[in-house]
Amino acid sequence: MDGLYDQMRLAIHQVWKRRWLALAVAWGLCLIGWLVIALIPNSYESKAKVFVQMQSALPSQAGITPMDRANDLMRMRQTLTSTASLEKVVRRTDLNNLVASPQDLAVQVGKLRESIKVTAQQDNLFEIAATTSVSGFSNRQNAKTAAAIVQNLLDVFGETGGTGDGADTVQTLAFLDEELKRREVGLQEAEQRRVEFEQRFLGLLPGEGSIAQRMSIARAELANVDQQLIQAQSALASLRGQLNSTAPTIAGSYEAGGGYGPASQQIAQLEAQISQGAARGWTDQHPDLVATRAQIARLKPQAAQERAAAGGRPPGASNPAYVSLRAMVAEKEAQAAAASARKNQLQSDMAQLSSRQSSEPGVAAEQARLNRDYEVLKRQYDKLLEDREQLRLRSDVETKTVPIKFRIIDPPNQPLVPSTPNRPLFLSLILVFGLGAGVAAAFAKAQLVTTFPTRNRLQEATGLPVLGAISEFITPDRKVRDRQRLIWLGGAGGALFASYAILMLVEFWQRSTVA
Repeated sequence: MDGLYDQMRLAIHQVWKRRWLALAVAWGLCLIGWLVIALIPNSYESKAKVFVQMQSALPSQAGITPMDRANDLMRMRQTLTSTASLEKVVRRTDLNNLVASPQDLAVQVGKLRESIKVTAQQDNLFEIAATTSVSGFSNRQNAKTAAAIVQNLLDVFGETGGTGDGADTVQTLAFLDEELKRREVGLQEAEQRRVEFEQRFLGLLPGEGSIAQRMSIARAELANVDQQLIQAQSALASLRGQLNSTAPTIAGSYEAGGGYGPASQQIAQLEAQISQGAARGWTDQHPDLVATRAQIARLKPQAAQERAAAGGRPPGASNPAYVSLRAMVAEKEAQAAAASARKNQLQSDMAQLSSRQSSEPGVAAEQARLNRDYEVLKRQYDKLLEDREQLRLRSDVETKTVPIKFRIIDPPNQPLVPSTPNRPLFLSLILVFGLGAGVAAAFAKAQLVTTFPTRNRLQEATGLPVLGAISEFITPDRKVRDRQRLIWLGGAGGALFASYAILMLVEFWQRSTVA
């Protein structure tokens, strides 16, 4: 511990012996550093926070995806830093005083674009910052210009709405309309060629599709018709056998429900209706019963004539089973005839189409080409039509509603303190660095000297015992000179710190003039 203490004392003594060198180095470095800091112009930065809210009600129905909304936010950034927006900002601020020609305007727009920063702090929260350090402006004017730039950026964005003028959308819609008209003409021509081909070759067979597909459908239908014809013929044969074994009439009497003719049978039916009405509780004055009796009275003369013509003997009544079988036989005969006619028609059409295929082998290839051309044109037309309607809907949503709403959270304020450089910190660091460099220079020079400051150092270096040492004798004149030099040293050191204090006062005074 004692050795370390001695080393420190020795180092301090060596620096003190070369104190003028340390002070000169400190003065030189401080003057150079302070001069460099003084030449750096002050930069003032103004900031504003904006909350951006996207349209959230209609975009999903209009086909506007989250990616499109992210593009809207990107377009907001591009709008803020676009050349048109920045030219407006230059014209509305003090930067316009620096513009004397279009070239100057382009230069100012380029510098302004580099000084503007738009950063996303959260999902929908953005910070807009602008920095100015125009050498020809005062500190107050630079601070005022920075705040004016941010405010005008917000004003320009509010004027444009962040969505542009929609000219691109109008041009795109016009282009799609022209393309749709052209494609519609081509589609109609392809449809006409397809219809003419079908009328020539495929009009014989029902359905849609190629020749092979229609032939396959016709064969399946023909097989189905054959099965229906077989079933109808089988059922018809069975019904005819039952009909041959069934009597057309049933023997009976007039009183038992039979009759001599149609009039007698109608009278029997009407009397049965009267009996049913009486069973329901109808009286003789009921309108239906009165009408039924009047009808019976009108039919009785005809029934008397039928009995007289039959000689008073009632014939047999019609057999209901026979009548039903006759109706079923007629129905099955009609079904069998229809199936047979359909079969003949299908066979004739298929034979005719096969004959045309044999005579013109390129029919199938021609049909495939026509169908392919038609389907391609139709897909393109449908896609263009869908794109046009989607674009028109999106255009209506974007023009008739507000896609981006922004609210200023923190308005831009005029900065009171320069953002760069931090002169108080730099001035202090340069002072500390200059003093440290001076001490280091004095210590380094002491290490280069070949003398021995103490007896122990001489004894360690030579390995020989040191018998004694002669101390320094200071005369009165020497004391006066040393005192005078100490005063000069204090004055020079005090002047260094006074210069530092003056520079700090000047810096804070300049800041006070900005407010």
